[in-house]
Amino acid sequence: MIYYNPIITPIEYNGYKLGVLRLDEIHPEISGNKWFKLKYNLEQAKAENKKTILTFGGAYSNHIAATAAACKLAGFKSIGIIRGEESSELNSTLSLAKENGMQIKYVSRELYKQKNEQYYLQILQSQYPDAYIIPEGGDNALGQKGCEEILSNSTSYYDVIFCAYGTGTTFKGIAKSMLSHQKLTAINILKYEATCDLLNTNINNDYHFGGYAKHNCELLEFKLWFESTYHIPLDYVYTAKLMYAVFDLMKQHQFSTDKKILLIHSGGLQGNRGYEERYDI
Repeated sequence: MIYYNPIITPIEYNGYKLGVLRLDEIHPEISGNKWFKLKYNLEQAKAENKKTILTFGGAYSNHIAATAAACKLAGFKSIGIIRGEESSELNSTLSLAKENGMQIKYVSRELYKQKNEQYYLQILQSQYPDAYIIPEGGDNALGQKGCEEILSNSTSYYDVIFCAYGTGTTFKGIAKSMLSHQKLTAINILKYEATCDLLNTNINNDYHFGGYAKHNCELLEFKLWFESTYHIPLDYVYTAKLMYAVFDLMKQHQFSTDKKILLIHSGGLQGNRGYEERYDI
């Protein structure tokens, strides 16, 4: 569907030399790790002769926007089960999804919590018999399989890898495909304490800034500084926290300057407009 040509942007800071793996450059709408999570799910849907993709997300979900665009490109219809009440005016994320042909279905927050329950999925499958159902965020085995392809020969040079942590799908995929000399640290953007027992991995829970889609002035100032310094756009939810964490760890000299560090830019830039509207930034 889309050819993946890894782009690594070199940057320097305080004696450290780093590379930023630009997954945000894969596609203008099917951005970042979302493309990897969708790849094999869409292939499976095609193998099952499904005509429609049904998935879940919040009103500002990168996954919803990416799925709508990917379905349009691949020739699927798409349905988005959206958490929350219908608004008289669509935000930028849902407007983009609708422009790409997605049918928007709002459900209550109580019902949305059942999105992984088998009986609710069976109800949806009976309502939409030609639909292939993808979990919120592409968080399933096929999503993880796609994320195993994020690393490539061009990333084998690096021995320390950082990524953002949400559902954990990207983290697990990268962990399974790392080379023996590589170590992976995930920066948890959620408030809950995440743990892992995968070899050569670690989850840092100290940089969530209050939880999902939360920020403070310090994070906003860092985002502006980073973007003006390195000319690499960040999103508020994932990559701003990732970069802040790594730069803070470098300030503290938590690892030596001879380490070859790779930062995974997971995309999500489409959400910036809606985030700024929501918080009046």
